[in-house]
Amino acid sequence: MSPIARRNVIDDRQLHCLISHTLALDANCVDVGAHDGMVLEDLLRVAPDGQHVAVEPIPAKAAALTARFPGVEVYNAALSDERGTATFTHYLVNPQLSGLRDRDNVGDQPSEQIEVDLVPLDDLLDPERPIALIKIDVEGAELGVLRGARPTLERWSPTIVFEHGSGGSDHYGVGPNDIYDYLVDDIGMRIFDIDGEGPYTRAQFQAVFTEPIWFFVAHR
Repeated sequence: MSPIARRNVIDDRQLHCLISHTLALDANCVDVGAHDGMVLEDLLRVAPDGQHVAVEPIPAKAAALTARFPGVEVYNAALSDERGTATFTHYLVNPQLSGLRDRDNVGDQPSEQIEVDLVPLDDLLDPERPIALIKIDVEGAELGVLRGARPTLERWSPTIVFEHGSGGSDHYGVGPNDIYDYLVDDIGMRIFDIDGEGPYTRAQFQAVFTEPIWFFVAHR
């Protein structure tokens, strides 16, 4: 197993444990980049009485999520800090790498361009609904997602599970300093990695940007 594949297996297991050990029966959660619904299925298992939201920009996958999870609010859109439209690159063989930017580290893969709606997460959520957890897997566009959820983050202080690393975020001109500035300095959260190490200092968060760990957890 390659180091990246091994890391992915560990991340899936750690997220499974985090969801199982922290969510109440009626916790409300948001799955950003819900893809095939693996995390959403876990959220419903642990918090079946919660009101959950899933966001997925690939139309076929959003339709499949709607059919599979009729009790979940599924939005076929991409999240940002402003409304609009954008071109989304859908990699047909490895759709998990799809995103709002072309990637130069995926080799020669067949792809298609999709026009997607951009919307802030706060525009999709009932402001009176407490949010316990937000999972973000958007191949580098996480800062825009976080900025578009500021009132939710400030009011409810949800646990945020997010990917961030070299090869994704840098395609958006975003690095660890930008994430740290926003989550720690502006919102007042602490950042840990998915293995539980932390809270990270700014220097520590910068140091792991190019390392084979890219799944992090932020909370108060």
